[in-house]
Amino acid sequence: MSVSFTADDHRHMARALRLAERGLYTTDPNPRVGCVLVKDGAVVGEGWHERAGEPHAEVHALRAAGEAARSATAYVTLEPCAHHGRTGPCAEALVAAGVARVVCALVDPNPQVSGKGLDILRSAGLEAEAGLMQAQAEALNPGFLKRMRSGLPFLRIKLAMSLDGRTAMASGESKWITGPAARRDVQRLRARSSAIVTGSGTVLADDPALTVRAEELGCAIGRQPLRVVVDSGLKTPLTAKLLAEPGLSLIATVAGHEARHIDALSRDGTEVLSLPGNAGRVDLAALLAELARRGANEVLVEAGAGLAGAFLQAGLVDELVVYLAPKLMGDGARGLMQLPGLARMADAIALDLLDIRQVGTDIRLCYKPEPR
Repeated sequence: MSVSFTADDHRHMARALRLAERGLYTTDPNPRVGCVLVKDGAVVGEGWHERAGEPHAEVHALRAAGEAARSATAYVTLEPCAHHGRTGPCAEALVAAGVARVVCALVDPNPQVSGKGLDILRSAGLEAEAGLMQAQAEALNPGFLKRMRSGLPFLRIKLAMSLDGRTAMASGESKWITGPAARRDVQRLRARSSAIVTGSGTVLADDPALTVRAEELGCAIGRQPLRVVVDSGLKTPLTAKLLAEPGLSLIATVAGHEARHIDALSRDGTEVLSLPGNAGRVDLAALLAELARRGANEVLVEAGAGLAGAFLQAGLVDELVVYLAPKLMGDGARGLMQLPGLARMADAIALDLLDIRQVGTDIRLCYKPEPR
């Protein structure tokens, strides 16, 4: 039976979604969730999940409301949890506080919760409904939802190119194709990601740090994303900048390398992960499954044409973010992706445009690959 929601329901859920956005950089690996408590048309409490391991959004809102929570309506962007983790079940907390009605944007796909939180509420006599502004709530947590539904993280590839589709000069020089505003925007992509993936070729050529520069964001971040190097030949030098940066680094390779090289890389806390190989190359699907097993929700790829193309041809990409710079670099410069085997127009990879906007002097294009 479909549920009819009022204009006030939409207004309060919109506020809950805005609150949830405040945890965009800090809740990983948990979802971003907001909660608003309303009684007699007035907001009596609100909160959001601020950091993994700390109280959930419902608990913050209940604490803010106090006794005013009794007989109130709770608007929550995700079904209240029903299991004991690092915090208690939010569904039981809502019941104990005497809340009369709960409206959630979407049912939690986590098997530990899915539908169980709503069952607790309804069994206690509360009115409980789901589905209000579901699309907006899903857009806020693409990684968490995909990981729970498929066992893989949401994979986003970041690319920067000139107007004629080039990413570096023939010499390899690439700093800077885009302007300062676009580079700051990339910091936001990094900050919301659980892991940043690059290839050993990029490490050797550019020696990137792959860290979030929090001072450019102007807000706190939960932690530095895991830095992952896809390195089938185990060529990453011990002096690589990303190995010395704060946070954790992981080198994904294939079996068969000398133990002493692995030991040398591991000595300073870098993890070397041996994965199944495909023609001597790291199985990228196996890598993503392992990252999901470790709690990675959103994964950002910042790599060269070879690795970016390999992820795309393997059908593992959920979103492409392309920064288009107002420059012409010439036909001798390097192209955007290596995509071997595309010989006919019918082989071309089609993309759906999700968003387009100007960022400083550059244009940011967001695409979703069409199913093949």
